[in-house]
Amino acid sequence: MPPTISRPSIVWFRDDLRLSDQPALQAARESGAPLICLYILDEDSPGLRALGGASRWWLHHSLAALSADLEKAGARLDILSGAAAPIIGSLAKASNASAIYWTRRYGAAEIAVDRDIKASLTDEGLAVKSFNGQLLHEPWDVQTKTGEFFKVFTPFWRAAQALGAPSGPLPKPGKLNSAEWPTIGPKRVALDKLGLLPTKPDWAAGLRKTWSPGEKGAQARLATFLDMHAKNYASLRDRPDMSGTSKLSPHLRFGEISPRQVWHATRHAQASGHVPAQDADKFLAEIGWREFAYHLLFHFPDLQTRNFQKKFDAFPWRDLDATEVAAWQKGKTGYPIVDAGMRELWQTGTMHNRVRMIAASFLVKDLLGDWRLGEQWYWDTLCDACPANNTASWQWVAGSGADAAPYFRIFNPTLQAQKFDPEGKYVRTYLPELAKLPNTWIHEPWTAPDAALKSAGIVLGQTYPKPMVDHGRARDRALAALATTKADMA
Repeated sequence: MPPTISRPSIVWFRDDLRLSDQPALQAARESGAPLICLYILDEDSPGLRALGGASRWWLHHSLAALSADLEKAGARLDILSGAAAPIIGSLAKASNASAIYWTRRYGAAEIAVDRDIKASLTDEGLAVKSFNGQLLHEPWDVQTKTGEFFKVFTPFWRAAQALGAPSGPLPKPGKLNSAEWPTIGPKRVALDKLGLLPTKPDWAAGLRKTWSPGEKGAQARLATFLDMHAKNYASLRDRPDMSGTSKLSPHLRFGEISPRQVWHATRHAQASGHVPAQDADKFLAEIGWREFAYHLLFHFPDLQTRNFQKKFDAFPWRDLDATEVAAWQKGKTGYPIVDAGMRELWQTGTMHNRVRMIAASFLVKDLLGDWRLGEQWYWDTLCDACPANNTASWQWVAGSGADAAPYFRIFNPTLQAQKFDPEGKYVRTYLPELAKLPNTWIHEPWTAPDAALKSAGIVLGQTYPKPMVDHGRARDRALAALATTKADMA
């Protein structure tokens, strides 16, 4: 047992809502001090981005799960709302705290908040101890030979792997010693009073049906993936009509599971012969892309708002009208694979990764919409809306990011659908109005004979929209816009 210390320590939970492999919590417990386990819904500190609706729903349930887990361990979760710096300063003084522990964050605004709090508390004599609980490797530890940050994924991932396997994950801590809340401390807030859940209307039925937020749900999701789906990951990960992905992204986003836990569980499954090496490597490379996104966010703080490649500052994005935006957002573009993806997103708070790219390409290339418009919609509707991954992925599709797909790589939504949803199972799941259309025309209903449409109960332009753009012409328009940009730069 750790030695007993009377002055409490504060454990500040942020995007690390779990007990196992929780270095900050483990270190605080080992100090022997009674613990104040804290979460602050901070929507007031300068520069912090408010969570989208789906993420707020997830956060509510994740906090509820964390609170229950802490209670089982002998502690409690104290929830507050407001700017973090004055809250923590007040709490530290009122509780006579000796130290504060947290998991590091990598966005510029978050770093600024943490730096100011650290300076203030250190001046007051508190120990401030931060830990890496979000990444396999810190962004500053993965460098080129000249000491710069990587701008291309493959050499980044090669260099990250050369640092060696991450250390083994920490177990859940034993019994926790909880400190009393100070009588003159800042006012706590009941979880239900944070207003994180939708009410009028309650649009979260599909989210409740799809997800089990919390550490227990994350571990169950990982176990199911490694047991049932990982062995075919490399070949099935791009098939939205099959269960070939891990669906761990929202659990990782809120830190209900750590990348170290995912890494070691995957390698263990590989070593046992249950998951082939090529599938394990491919899956962990996706964890690597998440690492790369945080690497970019740390080194390029304006990633969420500014083109990584400055040449795209001159790109002639169209100012889409409200009708065009709504058609894309609501899944009424007339391209079934795009529409199925956007409706999956609205119903479940997620979208298959291959379809995310197809839908994103349609916005920025077929419609010439600014990638920031799409990034904002995904931010609001994705449960896994990650400040690094969401933006890096949108810039990748738009061609403006690091290691981006070249802008002239324009997804043909029909060909993509025919390749990755060959029997239309995915499309039929989210577009029931097309369910009776034969496979021949399921991905391009506008080419179906009148008799086939009538037999399927489809009236184009009424029960299902006609394509809002012709893809061939839209492709030509996008390439012309790219050529104009290059001419302006010459």
